[in-house]
Amino acid sequence: MCIAYLAIAAHPQWPLLIAANRDEFHARPSLPAAPWPDRPDIISGIDLTGGGTWLGVTRRGRYALITNYRDPGNVQLDAPSRGMLVSTYLESDQDPRSYADEVQRTGDAYNGFNLIVGDIGTACYAGNRNGQNQAQILQAGRYVLSNHLLDTPWPKSTRLRQALQSWPGDGLAQSLTPLFTALRDTTPADDQDLPQTGLSLERERLLSSPFIISPDYGTRCSTIFAIHASGRAIFSELSYGPDGVPADRHDWPYILDAPAPVLP
Repeated sequence: MCIAYLAIAAHPQWPLLIAANRDEFHARPSLPAAPWPDRPDIISGIDLTGGGTWLGVTRRGRYALITNYRDPGNVQLDAPSRGMLVSTYLESDQDPRSYADEVQRTGDAYNGFNLIVGDIGTACYAGNRNGQNQAQILQAGRYVLSNHLLDTPWPKSTRLRQALQSWPGDGLAQSLTPLFTALRDTTPADDQDLPQTGLSLERERLLSSPFIISPDYGTRCSTIFAIHASGRAIFSELSYGPDGVPADRHDWPYILDAPAPVLP
């Protein structure tokens, strides 16, 4: 997962909205979003190399997503899969804050990451490059997470925030097209606005748009997850080939197996 927009208690009818793109090498095998065969209460894609996932939800309203922290000069080749941090949370009953605090304390074993975990009442952010000892509780508001720290104003993050922050959300139940369209923004940043993360200028350019297209690496899928105040949830994933053309879409609407969200 390489960019995600979160709106928490920002709309009276939709207490939670997540719109995210997963960027990955096209050769890395994965399964599309679906209920897990042995845990049908969990819905996510599955990384067949590392065994974890990049974004997942449960029918109780728990959710988690992870992005890599771009730090090519500090990569541990034998580090465990960061996607397991998502899967472990989804499988557990641990509350978001205690889980995120635990990850914040023990995350140095992994390569650089940003993790958001939540349920219908709480959302927390943890990472192993933010220099903090405790996880951050996310208050009501709108957030963007890419491959640096939460809300770092990289050009791609700013573009996605601008595209979605004024979107009213009233039409969410009718069509997800406006959200998927916003996620499919291939506009590159100007060279003077590019971050300097240790990659070549050509690679920084390629990675500077919210949606990435290239033969070897790019946006593999876009995901929308939203919870309505009634307890109705929407989970939809649109996958893409190396050419950026939509391939498959998987929709999993359901009713939460938990009390309806209460706005703060």
